[in-house]
Amino acid sequence: MRRSIPTTAAALGLTLALAACSSGSGEEAEATTEGAATAEGTLTMWVDDTRITEMEPVVAAFTAKTGVEVELVQKASGDIGKDFVAQAPTGEGPDVIVSAHDGLGEWVNNGVVAPLELGDQAAAFSPAAIAGVTYDGATYGTPISIENIALVRNDALDPDTTATTFDELVAEAKEAGTDFSVLIQQGDASDPYHLYPLQTSFGAPVFESTADGSYTDTLALGGEAGDAFAAYLAKLGQEQVLDLAIDGDKAKQAFLDGQAPYIITGPWNTSAFLEAGMEISVLPVPSAGGEPAQPFVGVQGVFVSAKSANPVLANELVVNFLATEEAQDMLYTEGGRMPALTASAEKVDDPILQGFNEAGATGAPMPAIPAMSSVWASWGATQAQIVGGQAGDPASAWEAMVGTIQDAIDQA
Repeated sequence: MRRSIPTTAAALGLTLALAACSSGSGEEAEATTEGAATAEGTLTMWVDDTRITEMEPVVAAFTAKTGVEVELVQKASGDIGKDFVAQAPTGEGPDVIVSAHDGLGEWVNNGVVAPLELGDQAAAFSPAAIAGVTYDGATYGTPISIENIALVRNDALDPDTTATTFDELVAEAKEAGTDFSVLIQQGDASDPYHLYPLQTSFGAPVFESTADGSYTDTLALGGEAGDAFAAYLAKLGQEQVLDLAIDGDKAKQAFLDGQAPYIITGPWNTSAFLEAGMEISVLPVPSAGGEPAQPFVGVQGVFVSAKSANPVLANELVVNFLATEEAQDMLYTEGGRMPALTASAEKVDDPILQGFNEAGATGAPMPAIPAMSSVWASWGATQAQIVGGQAGDPASAWEAMVGTIQDAIDQA
């Protein structure tokens, strides 16, 4: 028996942004009507422990506006994506998830995430934020915050950076007379994420992209540009700018101890620097190879389950509420993360977050395609061999890595 549309749903006016609504086709419109008719007025949202507190007042505001209850379910951040894939098809999954965008390709390929139509509102977000929730030309989520690494300076050791290239920065940093110049965390398996701005400055992004910015599964980090970056990695290793013995914890502590004027890191570490009484500035990473140094940009988004029993209400929350300036302002106030909506980001007066935002303005979204899972291990191992001096010919080691990774992607 078909249920009637709940009062709360009717009160929304159902000016919803479902792709089905916007198309106007009879079949899709029927699907939308069916979705509204089965809505119960309650949504289930999965969110991790680092975001659930900031999300509580935001969904409370949505409930106050619409009467639609939202049950927040706390999940471990590492479990949300895989549990979503496993449970959505069984009907036990959520209506909505809050997650980093890098699992999007897997969700699309498993048919568990629904496309959304942001319409003109898409232009109100930073290009990197929209690219992060886009897969094969379709938009699948509302971006709510973005983050990336940048160059963090200890102002007491170098109050005025004049370097315009990474080599100049290293030379300038050495004038401070500290143990380290520019800290970039490594570890036994190196760290391709923290080295990516330097790599892209040589024109060697990890994957090729299409005209609309979507990643393909063809590697782009080889060739002359990749060889040049490999040689530069060897140079930084020989000069001990890069040290495999310096992992993330050691790099952070060395910077806290005043052992380096610069560190390349993310906003997750700056609160510790400020709590220690340090005066810091956040700057873009200067280019090493002549092209812009692009960090990976991580996008936190809200996504609707393709298996949701309440697709109309889920879209009302995700598209028509969380994409608004009001909601994005509230999320920043509660969580302190840089909003993905440009109008909200422009209101942020925290110079630290502003610095990260400017450094990431030309960044590259972290690839969300399944092929990315074939990249990390060989990428890091090869960088470690080059930095540590075990690769006699850095270019040959790099090209061998490219072949190994591409073969793994093609055979997956």
